[in-house]
Amino acid sequence: MLVGSVMRKIKSRTWKKQRYFKLQEDCMTIWYKSKKAVSVSDVEAIREGHQSEVLLSIAEEFPADRCFTLVFRSRRVNLDLVAESAEEAQSWIRGIRKLMENLENMGEREKLDQWISDWFKKADKNNDGRMNFKEVQDLLKMMNVDMSEHHAHRLFTMADKSQSGTLEDDEFVLFYKMLTQREDVLKVFQEYSTHGQKLSQGDLEDFLREEQLEEGDIQQHAKQLIERYEPSDTGLLNAMTFDGFLMYLGSMEGSIFNPQRRGIFQDMSQPLCHYFIASSHNTYLMEDQLRGHSSMEGYIRALSRGCRCVEVDCWDGANGEPIVYHGHTFTSKILFKDVVGAVANYAFKVSEYPVILSVENHCGIEQQRVMAEHLNHILGDKLLKSTLNGKAPVGLPSPEDLRGKILLKAKKIGPLEDSFRGITEDSQTGEVSEEDEVAEIDDDDVHRDSVRQTIRSSDKSGILLNLCFLLSSFVLCIAAACSQRSKQRLSKELSDCVVYCKSVHFRSFKHSRIHSKFYEVASFTESKARKHLREAGAEFVYHNSRQLTRVYPSGFRTDSSNFNPQEMWNAGCQIVALNFQTAGEGMDLNDGLFRQNGDCGFILKPSFMRLAEKRFDPETPHERDNYKPIVLTVQVISGQQLPKVNIKEDSIVDPLVRVEIHGVPLDQAKQETRYIENNGFNPVWYDTLRFTIHTPELAMVRFVVEDYDKTSKNDFVGQYTLPLSCMQQGYRHIHLLSKDGTSIPPASLFVHIRITDLE
Repeated sequence: MLVGSVMRKIKSRTWKKQRYFKLQEDCMTIWYKSKKAVSVSDVEAIREGHQSEVLLSIAEEFPADRCFTLVFRSRRVNLDLVAESAEEAQSWIRGIRKLMENLENMGEREKLDQWISDWFKKADKNNDGRMNFKEVQDLLKMMNVDMSEHHAHRLFTMADKSQSGTLEDDEFVLFYKMLTQREDVLKVFQEYSTHGQKLSQGDLEDFLREEQLEEGDIQQHAKQLIERYEPSDTGLLNAMTFDGFLMYLGSMEGSIFNPQRRGIFQDMSQPLCHYFIASSHNTYLMEDQLRGHSSMEGYIRALSRGCRCVEVDCWDGANGEPIVYHGHTFTSKILFKDVVGAVANYAFKVSEYPVILSVENHCGIEQQRVMAEHLNHILGDKLLKSTLNGKAPVGLPSPEDLRGKILLKAKKIGPLEDSFRGITEDSQTGEVSEEDEVAEIDDDDVHRDSVRQTIRSSDKSGILLNLCFLLSSFVLCIAAACSQRSKQRLSKELSDCVVYCKSVHFRSFKHSRIHSKFYEVASFTESKARKHLREAGAEFVYHNSRQLTRVYPSGFRTDSSNFNPQEMWNAGCQIVALNFQTAGEGMDLNDGLFRQNGDCGFILKPSFMRLAEKRFDPETPHERDNYKPIVLTVQVISGQQLPKVNIKEDSIVDPLVRVEIHGVPLDQAKQETRYIENNGFNPVWYDTLRFTIHTPELAMVRFVVEDYDKTSKNDFVGQYTLPLSCMQQGYRHIHLLSKDGTSIPPASLFVHIRITDLE
C-alpha cells in the first residue's frame, strides 16, 4: 500500500477509469489522482466482491475476487474499486482493515496525538517539518481561534525551546498544550485535590461519590480509573495527576452517556408490541421521493445502522420480475430479488434480533408468486413461515424468540387461525392496503409545509420544476387512490409468508378493542396519527399495548424530510418509520433513542405503556400512577475545538448551545446559552439551564451547538442526542456529532448535570 497500486475506480457500467492509489507515510491517508484523499478514519466498512450495485453491474467483466467497496461514514458515496489481481485486492482489503482496527484501538492520548499531528501537517505549508510564526497564525484561524498577535507570539516564543524561530514536533505539542489549557477542569481538580498537584485514590473516590454520584464499589472503580488513564508512573502510587484526570473526563467513562446502557441491558423476552422498533421509510430511496435514486445501498445502510423494519414498495416489472420503486413518480427502479438479497446478507450483521420487511404489494398475481419464490429461495430458514411452536398463537412472540428471523408485514388472506384449521384457497380478493390509500390526500398541514418549502427556493426555475413535480405527484396520488378502490387479488403463496404482521385497515379504536387480533398491524400517516393522539391519546396508548402500529411520513414530504418521531413514541407507536437518508432533528432523535441497548434496534417501552390497565395519556402525564416529575439542571461550562462551519479563512464561529427536551407535550422545551464571540476553540459559558420534566421515562435531551448570526439563520455546528434515562450526572463531556450523525473528534462540550426530584 505504501508503494502504491493502479486500480480501476468504477462509477457505472460505462465509467471505469484507472487511478493510482497510494497510502501516505502517516498510514492514515490514501491519495489518488490529483491528490484526492481518502482518510482511513472516514471508512466505515470494506465489502469484498460484488457487494454494491455498481460492482454487480460489471460482474461479468471483473471477477469478484478482484473487487471491493469502501463504505464511508455519513451519506458520502461509496468508492468501488477493481484491483489488477486477487492478491493485490486482498493486500488492500487486509491493510485497510488493519489500519481501521488500529484506529479503533487507539487510547485517548494516541487519538489526541494523532489529531495534533494532523493539524501540524495542515499548517506546515512548505512541508519542512517546522512551523514559522506566520504558519502558526494561519493554523489558529483554521482551528477556530481568534487570538491577538501579541498573545499568539508570546505562546509561540515560550514553546520555541530551541530558539530557532520555528516549532518542531515536540515544540508544537507544547504550544498546543498551552493553547488548550483547561482552566475549567483544573478548577474542579484543585477543588478535590488535597495537595493541589494530584488526586490521591481517596480524593478521586470523593469526587466519584459526591460529584459523579456513582454507586457500587467506588474504591475499586477509582483504582481502575487510575490504572486506565494515569499516564505517569504516579499511577503506581495510587494517585492521578491533572493529565490523567483530564484523560478520564474526556473518555467514554467520563462522557454524558452511561456506559452501562451501551450494551443490551433490557428484558428482551416481552411481546414485540412492547418495544419501540428502529424503522425506515422508503428504504430503497437515497434522495427525494419524486426523482431520487433507488438503491440496494439504502437497505444495507439502514440495516447497518441497526434498523429492524425496512420498507419495500413492489410493482410489476419487465420480464416477469417484480421491481421496487416509489410508485407513480420518477424515481429509479431496482429488482425485488436484489433487495431481498441485500436484506439476507445484512439483516443480522449489527443485531441478531428480528427484521420486519414491510411490503407494499402493488403486483398482479403472477409476480406476487415470483415475490414469494424469491423470499423463500433467497431467505431460506431466515424467513418466518409459521408460528414458532407450530400451533395457533395466543400472543406476539418476543425479540428473543425471533432471533435471526425475518418477518413479512403485508396483506394476508383471511385470519392467521385459518391456517391451523386446514382452510386453503388458491387466491382470494383482499382489502385495499391501508398505505395504498396513497399519500393521505387530506394531509393539508404537511402539504402546505411542502409548498412553503418549495417556494423558499431562490432558484425560480427550481421553484417551477418542484411545483410541477408536486402537482404531478398530487394528481398521481389521487389517481392511485381511486384505482385502488377496486379489489385486489392476493396469491396464496405470498399470503403464506405473512405470520405475525398482517397489514389491516384501521377503522376505530372501539372496533379494534372488540375485533382486532394481536397479529394485525395498522398504519397511519403522521397527520392521522396526530389526529388520533389529540382526540384519544389514552386509547392510542392502550391500542399499542396490544398490537403493532406503523406511522410513516406524509406523501407530500417530497424532499424526504422527517416528522418528529417523539410525538408517535409518546403514543406507544412501535414502528415509527423515518427517511434514514435525510439528516436532521428527526434522525438525531431516532439515533439517540436507539443508541442504547446495544444498538439492537429494540427499546422496551416504559411499564405504564405496556400494561393495559394503566391507561396512560401523554396529554395528562400527572394523572398516571407513580407520577414523579424531576428537575434537570444543566450547567454548560465550556466547548472544545468546535469545527468551522464557514470555509472562509477568516471566519470563526460565535457559538451558543441550545438544550432541547423532547417528550410528552408538557415537557417540550428549549433553552439557550449566550453566544461567545469569535471563539470556537475553547469558548467558556458557565450558563445554567433548568427544566421540569413530568415523564422522564420518555424524555430525550438534544444538545445543539450553533454559530450565532444576527442577520440570518444560525449555522449548525454539532449536536448530541440521548435519552434522559441514559444520562450520567456530574461533570461530563459531550462528544459532538455532525449533521449526519458521525463523530467529529475532538469537538466536545463540558457540562455539569444534576437530576433531582421536583419539590
